[in-house]
Amino acid sequence: MQKENLQIIGMSCAVCAKTIERVTKKLDGVLSSNVNFSSEKLIIEFDEEKLSIPIIKEAITKAGYEVLEKSKEKEITIPIQGMTCAACANRIEKVVSKLEGVSLAAVNFATEKLVTKYNPEKVRISEIKQAIVKAGYKALEIETKAAIDEDKIRKQKEIKTLWTKFIISFVFCIPLLYLAMGSMIWWLRFPIPNILEPMQYPLNYAIALIVLTLPILIVGNKFYSVGFKAIIRRSPNMDSLIAMGTSAAVLYSLYSTYRISIGDFGYMEDLYFETAGVIITLILLGKSLEAVSKGKTSEAIKKLMGLAPKTAIVIQDGKEVILPIEEVEVNDIILVKPGEKIPVDGIVQEGYTSIDESMLTGESMPIEKKQGDKVYAASINKNGSIRFKATKVGSDTALAQIIKLVEDAQGTKAPIAQMADIVAGYFVPIVFGIALVTSIAWFLSGQSAVFSLTIFISVLVIACPCALGLATPTAIMVGTGKGAEYGILIKGGEALESTHKINTIVFDKTGTITEGKPEVTDILTIGEISKQRLLQIATSSEKGSEHPLGEAIVRGAEKEKLEMIKLDSFEAIPGYGIEVSIEGKKILLGNRKLMIDRSISLSKLEMESDKLASEGKTPMYIAVENELAGIIAVADVVKESSAKAIKKLHDMGIEVAMITGDNRRTAEAIAKLVGIDRVLAEVLPGDKSNEVRKLQAEGKKVAMVGDGINDAPALVQADIGIAIGSGTDVAMESADIVLMRSDLMDVPTAIQLSKSTIRNIKQNLFWAFGYNVLGIPVAAGLLYVFGGPTLNPILAAGAMSLSSVSVLTNALRLKGFKPYK
Repeated sequence: MQKENLQIIGMSCAVCAKTIERVTKKLDGVLSSNVNFSSEKLIIEFDEEKLSIPIIKEAITKAGYEVLEKSKEKEITIPIQGMTCAACANRIEKVVSKLEGVSLAAVNFATEKLVTKYNPEKVRISEIKQAIVKAGYKALEIETKAAIDEDKIRKQKEIKTLWTKFIISFVFCIPLLYLAMGSMIWWLRFPIPNILEPMQYPLNYAIALIVLTLPILIVGNKFYSVGFKAIIRRSPNMDSLIAMGTSAAVLYSLYSTYRISIGDFGYMEDLYFETAGVIITLILLGKSLEAVSKGKTSEAIKKLMGLAPKTAIVIQDGKEVILPIEEVEVNDIILVKPGEKIPVDGIVQEGYTSIDESMLTGESMPIEKKQGDKVYAASINKNGSIRFKATKVGSDTALAQIIKLVEDAQGTKAPIAQMADIVAGYFVPIVFGIALVTSIAWFLSGQSAVFSLTIFISVLVIACPCALGLATPTAIMVGTGKGAEYGILIKGGEALESTHKINTIVFDKTGTITEGKPEVTDILTIGEISKQRLLQIATSSEKGSEHPLGEAIVRGAEKEKLEMIKLDSFEAIPGYGIEVSIEGKKILLGNRKLMIDRSISLSKLEMESDKLASEGKTPMYIAVENELAGIIAVADVVKESSAKAIKKLHDMGIEVAMITGDNRRTAEAIAKLVGIDRVLAEVLPGDKSNEVRKLQAEGKKVAMVGDGINDAPALVQADIGIAIGSGTDVAMESADIVLMRSDLMDVPTAIQLSKSTIRNIKQNLFWAFGYNVLGIPVAAGLLYVFGGPTLNPILAAGAMSLSSVSVLTNALRLKGFKPYK
């Protein structure tokens, strides 16, 4: 299956988003299709053997919308040395322009610089520089242009265009209102030029209104071109409502002007040009404010995108060469000096330094790095110089993956959005029906055609599918973006919504509640075997083990500088321990269950092992030739934040459990230390998911927090899987939420963020539904039935514009979210 993220142009409301979803879901091979109206993105998953991107784009185009093509071009500036005249500049332009993939080559002789646009898939910068050298000139150090955020530029252009259109319409709207309404406001008595006096020169007055309305209709032409096309395609949207309402007002006013021109001056009261003009002006104002607010919802993702450095110092043939980040390849050796950003992911080869990785983890304390340690793109080198080998570049870096994860999450829908989607799909046709039925009903009841027309226009204009469409995605975008700021990566709308329902959290012990770096604390032996010999046997058996307890034993032996003994055979027994052969003797090293399973008596060290377990230490039993030889006790330090996080979860009314393969005494000692409610001890790796399932069978909403490969099945089984960022890629891939800081205080913060976001979504939906439920009946004349006023179409347009802005403004309040301290 293939998953693509496409930028859509031309949507005006939630109905447009629903239309795109509908046409793409009809395509053979589409598994899922979700459109985020707020970010204007389509996330579509499909079978690449049945379907291709061009076919998807064609379907979207036929529906009346456009897919924005991402530019593959890059732009750089190369200083040139050796030019003596304008002919030299022309020569360089010609040779560079001839290269395949170069679309622009412009040399400024005065500044001695070449500005070139090129496709990195077709030509490399090194080839451009070689062409310059072959032409007889010298290409100096490259000046890379700051990476262009195309989406930001497009949105800024859209905002500027909308504001320009609003200003133009406003300039004509003021005199239009002045002329149309001035004479009616008796207490102001605005002076009107005599030649435009409606009572003396009614035709001049009407023509002046037309002249002032026309520019407003022209700048608002998109409402008509898009709106009427949508009606023809039988998928009417918000633009259709505006186009129909204002067109009705203008056409009736033109008819009234015709009647005036033939001497029927009674139609003077039936000119509605100012209604159409003011409606368009107010809608343009609302759209401008909406575009500004929508731009702010994705600021978090823009901040992440802006973190990546633009150049890297690559060591080539022993020399330092500055290359654009796009030119860096896997296995390149890169030099990073103090104060510089790490350009790509890699492994340190030389040097020692401390690096600020707060952009990834949210943790402000710099982390020490030495040979063999991993470094990540966009983190900041604080004090020492290092050389590292690039392991991941471009879209494979941790930063790029985080950006993609957040973008994907912002494009997904929460289950709570489904109701709004269903309503939005039927909304516009229903509004058309209400407008038509109510206007006809008023006319048949004896009201005038003008009154019926006013009702028709008001109902069409006040209805707002935008508010419905923006209610959920904007809150999800701000919520997931805010989470990313604090190192909490939420993988989708569904995870964001489900998290607030959690009432039980299961923590893995090792590496989650504890640091995962245990140390040897006690060595007990039986008979003639010495402590050193027992440790030597154990460490020889565990050498190469990835289990934290095994690693602790190896570290203990390294401190004692003990030599390894060669193994004759090795067999891992998952969940129990290991069986090896050393110098012809069978050695068993593992937990209590292994010894009992092999019928090895523990009576000689029973009391001692119980005491060690009660102290929170894990006893590792060693048997030689089926006889107990001793115990090596290992203790894992509890994380500083564990007890605090568990207390906070208790304050939130959440039950906390701990799951571990460790023996019950040790597990209960750790649990008592941090305040855990329920202990699930001596659980085999494969049974962790079963334990989660048992909790779910009790009717609990369970979150599982883990970091290891053996936690992955449990993470998937849980209602919400939460992976510790320092854990394995498998665990992070299986989880719904990733905590980049490995700080357990982020667990209650993630739940708090979920609750805040869902509360915000509910507020938005309440306002969106409430606005339409109350606004449409009022526009239809409900108050008039009981002796109240009708709703002026101009007021209806103002209310409609403010409804969308209010929903967006409420969503932006989430930007003030603060995590638990």
